Amino acid sequence: MPVPWFLLSLALGRNPVVLSLERVVGPEDTARCSPGLSCHLWDGDVLCLPGSLVSAPGPVLVPTRLQTELVLRCYEETDCDLCVRVTVHLAVHGYWEEPEDEAKFGRAADPEFVVPTNASLQAHIVLSFQAYPTARCVLLEVQVPAALVQPGQSVGSVVFDCFGAALGAEVRIWSYTQPRYQKELNLTQQLPDCKGLEVRDSIQSCWALPWLNVSADGDDVRLVLDVSEEQRFGLSLYWNQVQGPAKPWWHRNLTGPQTITLNHTDLVPCLCIQVWPLEPDSVRTSICPFREDPRAHRNLWRAARLQLLPPRGWRLEAPCSLPAEATLCWQAPDGGPCQPLVPPLPRENVTVNKALEFPLLKGHPNVCVQVSTWEKLQLQECLWAASLGPLKDDVLLVEKRGPQDNRSLCALEPSGCTPLLSRASTQRAARLGEQLLQDVQSGQCLQLWDDDLGALWACPMDKYIHQRWALVWLACLLFGAVLFLLLLLKKNHVKGWLRLLKEDVRAGAAARSRAALLLYSADDAAFERLVGALASALCQLPLRVAVDLWSRRALSAQGPLAWFHAQRRQTLQDGGVVVLLFSPGAVALCREWLQDATSAPGAHGPHDAFAASLSCVLPDFLQGRAPGRYVGAYFDRLLSPDAVPALFRCVPVFSLPSQMPDFLGTLQGPAAPRPRRLAERAQQVSRALQPAVDGCLRAPGAPGLGRRVGPEAGDRT
Repeated sequence: MPVPWFLLSLALGRNPVVLSLERVVGPEDTARCSPGLSCHLWDGDVLCLPGSLVSAPGPVLVPTRLQTELVLRCYEETDCDLCVRVTVHLAVHGYWEEPEDEAKFGRAADPEFVVPTNASLQAHIVLSFQAYPTARCVLLEVQVPAALVQPGQSVGSVVFDCFGAALGAEVRIWSYTQPRYQKELNLTQQLPDCKGLEVRDSIQSCWALPWLNVSADGDDVRLVLDVSEEQRFGLSLYWNQVQGPAKPWWHRNLTGPQTITLNHTDLVPCLCIQVWPLEPDSVRTSICPFREDPRAHRNLWRAARLQLLPPRGWRLEAPCSLPAEATLCWQAPDGGPCQPLVPPLPRENVTVNKALEFPLLKGHPNVCVQVSTWEKLQLQECLWAASLGPLKDDVLLVEKRGPQDNRSLCALEPSGCTPLLSRASTQRAARLGEQLLQDVQSGQCLQLWDDDLGALWACPMDKYIHQRWALVWLACLLFGAVLFLLLLLKKNHVKGWLRLLKEDVRAGAAARSRAALLLYSADDAAFERLVGALASALCQLPLRVAVDLWSRRALSAQGPLAWFHAQRRQTLQDGGVVVLLFSPGAVALCREWLQDATSAPGAHGPHDAFAASLSCVLPDFLQGRAPGRYVGAYFDRLLSPDAVPALFRCVPVFSLPSQMPDFLGTLQGPAAPRPRRLAERAQQVSRALQPAVDGCLRAPGAPGLGRRVGPEAGDRT
């Protein structure tokens, strides 16, 4: 259910309160004065002709302040109209003066001229009232007794009852004297509507009025119209413009009741809602509930746009008026802060949707417009950048002109305006001061502004930057030539350096090489030496090899199963491969696990990672997850090719060293070298393995092919 956010209850003020009004009976206008004054209301209205200002002949009675109050003018108990009561506060202005001819010709004052001290004052006070479509003027005659005539002092007030006005109307009231001795007073006021007053039972036009409630529903806003099901009414959403007429945004004729949802991005401070019954001469109720809504103010600045009006005009486009100021600034291409230009355009208030003119002779892409509030900068746009191209690396020179044709030039920099030819400054404009002065005198700089106080010049810096880069390129070429000569003289040293660099590159490639985890069964010491020789040879390829022979301490601390889990996970995460080295003992263990899965891995040696790993390796093969992760291998004269269990033949199984090139190519994957280079590496690995293979064959008690080496080989095939 939406939470009430703003109830449509408006009065003469900022706070939404409901006013109870005084009733005035009868249709006649009346006037009354404060004690001591006498007043009379002339019959009928008079012409609204203020006339021109005239000099007061002496003390005169003038209005000093206007005050209004809402009342009800009632003809019957339930037949009333809204009426504006006006109170005019009066004071005495001016003094008695001597006759004009005596003061003019310097004659002695007439002894018979005496300043009147018992003269009363009389004034004709005009009240002018405008409230579309009504316009009236009434004349009040006021007389002040002599006892109250004190120049410069307030003498009281006169009250007029009253000007009839429509609910929700904007009224304007003026007051002046006839003849007019001073500028007229004026007052503008927005009258409340039916919901802002306790008048629903007194003013008949409010009886059939649709009652509107505005509430928030999350980020959206709901307009809930509480009317009967058959009543037809009009609903209009519009932007209430301070300058110019209201701008319609949305209008519908509806039948109640209705609930209308507005997106929060559509809210702006001047968005107003007007609702009225579809009947002749019906009263329209208008509210503007979003004037203080922070979201509406943020949306207003997002919708605001600066537009260039050729040749030198610009305009701030926005749905509502903005309490902002505008100024011109100079934006350097290095992205620093925009430097204000004062002169030529001081900070001044912005009129929205009104064409304004730059006080410049010509446009420049670096000249930008800043629009800001008292809190922060809201908009900045370089309007000429679209037509004149991107920001230029120009320097802005400010010329100041003093008396006797004294002139001084300074360059606008982030640190301030730096005088040209200043040796104390390190800015580029100061270093190039003489050249910039010559550019101004020769007409190479663009004059942006000129008047009696000074001028602005935009001077290009491209040619000086090109000269500087030409020197840099010349220095680079000279350095390159010297380096080439040194290389020719030190050719042998250069070759050695290149050789070292090549080795460093290879070392770096090794650091990024593929990972390989070797799993084997520790049949005997000779076979372990063979596995160690294979691991050492593979590390030269390069490959990152993990084997339990090199991790005895971690294996003892973690246990074979935990160590294998950690190594397998890390190897596969790095895109590596697990190598199963089949031997007679490994084949026997695999067959034992396949026949009896309940065999405990702890029955084997404390460092036998192969026996511990079968509980994880075999499920990968049984469930089809092994291809791409595992590779098999066996040694030619230690195991028959048919001895490898069929389950493991779903992955490549290589005979070593006869199939060494294919084995190394599979291990290295996409990073494998060309076939010729791969064959050379295979020969190197084979030569490194040959002594260890021969040692296995010469080991005491070495069995024939297909049988496991070790104490448990007696009953396994």
